[in-house]
Amino acid sequence: MPTRVITFGTFDVFHVGHVNILTRAHDLGDHLTVGISTDELNFSKKGRYPIYRQEHRLEIVRSLDCVSEVFYEHSLDLKREYLLEHRADILVMGDDWKGRFDEFGDICEVVYLPRTADISTTDIIQAIREAEL
Repeated sequence: MPTRVITFGTFDVFHVGHVNILTRAHDLGDHLTVGISTDELNFSKKGRYPIYRQEHRLEIVRSLDCVSEVFYEHSLDLKREYLLEHRADILVMGDDWKGRFDEFGDICEVVYLPRTADISTTDIIQAIREAEL
């Protein structure tokens, strides 16, 4: 039986940190499913819409060899349902979320991977804005 890994994220302004977490998540199993936060979900979490539209973010992530399947994450409240629907054996999240998803340990293993140092979408967006001034 293949080991099914799942992770979630916005994956806006795609960068090497995104590549790193997705390849490391893939290495934990045989099948990697990625939930892409919708534009509306991102706005509700961060108070801003992503730079790239959800359709573009989904296609970028879908194009990676390490990704087996992608879907839209519409609500944080449906995380348990997404894990069950996609038959996740392992949930992978960045370690900036450490402890936040431990409640799902009853249905799958929860793994927090270290984020790539010195890179974040927020910092990239800020640097671009400052360069425009």
